[in-house]
Parts: sequence; C-alpha cells; structure tokens
Amino acid sequence: MDNPMPSSSHPNRSRWQAIVAGAAIVLVITLGVLLSRSLPPSTVVIATDQEGGTYNQLAQRYQQIFARHGVRLEVLSTNGSIDNLKHLRDPRGGVSVAFVQGGVTSTAEAPELVSLGTLFYEPFWLFSRMPRPDQPSRLGEGQRMSLGMPGSGTYKHARELAAAVGMDLSRAQVRDLDAVQAGEALMRGELDMIGMMLPLEAPIVHRLFMDESIEAFEWLRADAHVALRPYLSKLVVPRGVVDLPRDRPGKDLTLVATKASLVVRRDLHPAIQYLLLEAASEVHGAPGVFNKAGEFPAAEPIDLPLSTFAHEYYRSGPPFLQRHLPFWLAALATPLLVLIPVLGLLYPLTRLVPELYRWYVHRGIFRLYSELKFLEAEFEASPTETIAGALSERLDRLEERADHLHVPIAYMYMLYTLKHHISLVRQRLRGRGPGHDPRSAVTHKGIVP
Repeated sequence: MDNPMPSSSHPNRSRWQAIVAGAAIVLVITLGVLLSRSLPPSTVVIATDQEGGTYNQLAQRYQQIFARHGVRLEVLSTNGSIDNLKHLRDPRGGVSVAFVQGGVTSTAEAPELVSLGTLFYEPFWLFSRMPRPDQPSRLGEGQRMSLGMPGSGTYKHARELAAAVGMDLSRAQVRDLDAVQAGEALMRGELDMIGMMLPLEAPIVHRLFMDESIEAFEWLRADAHVALRPYLSKLVVPRGVVDLPRDRPGKDLTLVATKASLVVRRDLHPAIQYLLLEAASEVHGAPGVFNKAGEFPAAEPIDLPLSTFAHEYYRSGPPFLQRHLPFWLAALATPLLVLIPVLGLLYPLTRLVPELYRWYVHRGIFRLYSELKFLEAEFEASPTETIAGALSERLDRLEERADHLHVPIAYMYMLYTLKHHISLVRQRLRGRGPGHDPRSAVTHKGIVP
C-alpha cells in the first residue's frame, strides 16, 4: 500500500517545544522573583554598649568592613549585654546582631538566638583605694562602690559573684555607673571600690593600673569560681604587662573572665552571618595578652548553640561564591543555584513532552492499524466470499471509528492515510483489488508510520 508522509517536519513538535520553553522561562522568572525575597538586607542593626564603650568601638570597625561590601551596619548604643538580648529577642525591634557576654542567657531563655562564636576575653576587674580585707565576708561593707549599669553583663555578674563570696551589697553604697564613669570616680576618690568587665586593652583599665593609689584585686579562688560557673575562664595577667618600665602591675594577677560572643537572630540571612564571621576574623584574629593569633573568633557555644552557618564557616571557611565573587553578586547567585537542577529537569522535558504527546496521538491510529492488519490477515488465511462478507462488516465498523477519531490538524495526514488503507482493503474484499487475486494483493507491510 501507499504510505504518504509529509515533506516537512511536524509543526506540532515545534509548537510544543515552544510551549514548554515558554513555561520554563515563566517558571524561572517566578522562581527568580521568589528567591529575590531571600536576598540579604542592605541594612543590619547591631546592639553594642554605651557610646565610646568597647563594643561600640568594635562595631565601628565592623561598620567599615560591611561598607566595603555595600552593606550598611547601624550601631545601636545600649547599656550592655542584658539590654542587647532584649533588643535581639524582639522580632519587631530591628536588631539582628549584638555583642553579648557569656553567662547571661541560655537556649531555654532565648531559643530564637544563636551564636557565631566567641571573640575575646573580658576579665572581671576589681579595683579599690582601700586595703583588701582579710575576710571575704567583710568585703565591701560600708564602702562606696559601683558594679556596672543596669542592663549590662557586668551588673549581673558582679552581683552573682558578690553573693558567691558572701558580700552583702545592702551594707554598701552602690552607684550605678558605667566603666569609664566608675573608673574616673575611683581615681578622684569619690568611690572606694569598682567592678568592671573590660578587655585589658581598654584605656580606662590602663589608667587605673597606672594610678599607684589604686590596687587591683586578685581572684585567689579563681579555680573554684570557674568550676562553679563553667562560662567563666581563669586568666593570669603577667607582671609588668601594662607598663613594663614602671612594673605595672607589680605582680602576676589571677583573674576570672567571661568571653564575649557575637549573637544573632536565628533567621538572620546566611550571607550576613558569613559577612559577620569574616569581619570577626579580621577584627579579632590578632594575638593578644591572653590569646594567640587566630584563636578568635572561636567555635565555642558558651550560652547558645552555634549557628549552622557558623559551623560551616569554622569547618571549611566562607562559601565558594563568597570567596570568589563580590558580596552582592555572590548573594544573588547563591539562591539561584537551586535553579540548576530545575533547569536540568526542564531541558529534557522540552523534548520529552512533545514526544509523549505524539505517542498519545499515534496510539489511537496505531490501534486501528493493528485491527486492520489482523482483519487482512484473516482474509489472507481464508479468502472466501463468506469470510469476505463478515470481514466487510468489521471493516465498516473500523472505518466508522476512524471517522470519529479526533486528531490534531498536524496529524491529520496519518488519519487520511489510514482511511486510504482501509479503502484498499475493502477493494480486496470485494474482489476489485489488483489482479482480482486476493493472494496477489499488496500487503500492509511498511504502511504503518
């Protein structure tokens, strides 16, 4: 039989490829818009301490690093760690990151916060103009003193440590002053004792050591304090480290200290967390009196668990894209990486979907071709008039089904070819085929597209 085929490629395939490609483009654009919402914020707020304080000055260095990457870091001045935690825990407060002393919170109290690691030591200094009492129970009795500002970590730790050594603050004249105010009041003789938690490098600590009328207390039972409060560390201030020519301090001093941590909200964008860790490495990575180079920032979950991204940073450094691309380009490219497997799936679909549709259309036609082939085979096996009559009725029903078969215009040529082949078989059944000999008629081999 004849097998007419189109001279050009199927237009339906091109049409479906175009539809799938268009759908893919729409999907990519939609995903791009959705993912753009996950881009890092252009402004981040960090809570520190009072203006001019240690945290505040460190935040200004962070500001400069953030500015290099096109991110604005706003500094919020507070009274210290306790206030910082309050701001961080407020989801509508706008604060995303803060400096926080160890020992002032816990996961149970602040489940929405995580740590990016520890940054530096903050020794607890006790300075006095009075000789140290022989018995700890008499320490502070009737004295004028300052133990930090409400809202600061110093305020909390000072009262806990005072209670631990049996100091009754109700018998003392306690003034709420920040470290600088307290230090200056002590040097002027307005206070008898002060407590503060600052790095050794803080200017007020240096000034107090240089005042020979002021004595720095030593924590003789530092090991016991550390054992009872694991967030504390034991430090030794070497003799003469503040001023070697003047031999200040005049002996080794044993102290207890906390470590300051960089704390963020758990939902802070990963790119900003990595940028904070990069800034922390730049600012705090240098050696100091109590630490070696590269010791800080450290992967130490003092009060809060480490962020997942901090874990990754300490294990393998910043992500590949942030190491090799500008910050915003890396931040934009990172979420788009999820589109790679999507595109990998869509590409074969641009070829698979049209082929599946073509198979679906062909299936209906092929089913009729199969029945036509069996019908012809029956006639060839017994080419009698009785068989021909019965097969003619079946052939009529087959043709009627072909007439009611819905086929897209692009595939109508196949339906017309099927009807032509049905007509040829009908001619054979009626004895009007080529040569009037049924066995000499052309078979259907090769007619199926």
